[in-house]
Amino acid sequence: MNRREAIQKVSWILGGTIIGSSIFLEYGCNSSTQQASDFFDKSTTDLLNEIAETILPKTNTPGAKEAKVGEFMNVMVKDCYTKADQEIFKAGIQSLDKGCKDKTGKNFMDCSPEERTAYLSTLDTEQKAYTEKKSAEDPSHYFRMMKELTLLGFFTSEVGATKALKYVETPGSYNGNLPYKKGDRAWA
Repeated sequence: MNRREAIQKVSWILGGTIIGSSIFLEYGCNSSTQQASDFFDKSTTDLLNEIAETILPKTNTPGAKEAKVGEFMNVMVKDCYTKADQEIFKAGIQSLDKGCKDKTGKNFMDCSPEERTAYLSTLDTEQKAYTEKKSAEDPSHYFRMMKELTLLGFFTSEVGATKALKYVETPGSYNGNLPYKKGDRAWA
């Protein structure tokens, strides 16, 4: 093989690598909302956002809706839950909306913030009683799953970690005796 043939073969290899990587990036790493939201439809994701916002409402810090916790739940249920837990979660969404309609005469989305809070408080009491009585083999209560995902999604989001918690991007040395005043935010 002479020098000219070697350069041509290397350029083919490198060209294939560059073209292959650009195709991979273009089609494989697309972060469109269509890919992220194919487990629940938009109305269900909006409902999950409202449930999360009722659990963690906006006060002097952003609420769960600003952290897009509904979209987070969508991805987590789709990618991390077993099929059985996915079915429990889906059935729980329908049960939540139906139970709200039975209790208030309105769908959850049509209720006032006070009615939403009251209804979710009854669900929280129900799930606590269920969790205390359940055995290890029994599935989790759907509302407990929703609460856990709300907290996880909010406090691991940029909004939650930087606006609700204290955040230091690059911490200094370890100091285990920092002063803490009642009412201070926790550290992220």
